[in-house]
Amino acid sequence: MKFLALFFFSMLFLTMNTVIAQNGTSDDTTKVQVVPPPQEEVFDVVEKEPTYPGGEEAMQAYIKENIKYPEEAVKNKEQGRVYVKFIIEKDGSVSNVKIARGVSPSLDAEALRVIQAMPKWNPGTQKGKAVRTNVVVPIAFKL
Repeated sequence: MKFLALFFFSMLFLTMNTVIAQNGTSDDTTKVQVVPPPQEEVFDVVEKEPTYPGGEEAMQAYIKENIKYPEEAVKNKEQGRVYVKFIIEKDGSVSNVKIARGVSPSLDAEALRVIQAMPKWNPGTQKGKAVRTNVVVPIAFKL
């Protein structure tokens, strides 16, 4: 009789664990972490560097035409060179714009604004295919 009772409780225990495992309900649940798909590699050095449409001179002209010296920076006599780092995507669009080395909050914000508004570039290539590429552009602010 003891053997039968022990056998019955053992089977009940195993059955309960199987049901809990299948249904996923238990007081001691584990959390599932959703992992986003990995992003494609971003290159620092490529066989063919990304280029601004029209070349370096056209980019300097774009920056000169679009930069607006912030009034606060003029009032505080702030000047210097802001280095902006960003990614040129496979389609030539500008993304992930960040300050690599800044001067002041107002000059940094203006440099970010101008870079974010840039038109599409010609993307960098590696082994004949367009790839995501890191770029750093210095923007000089001088009174």
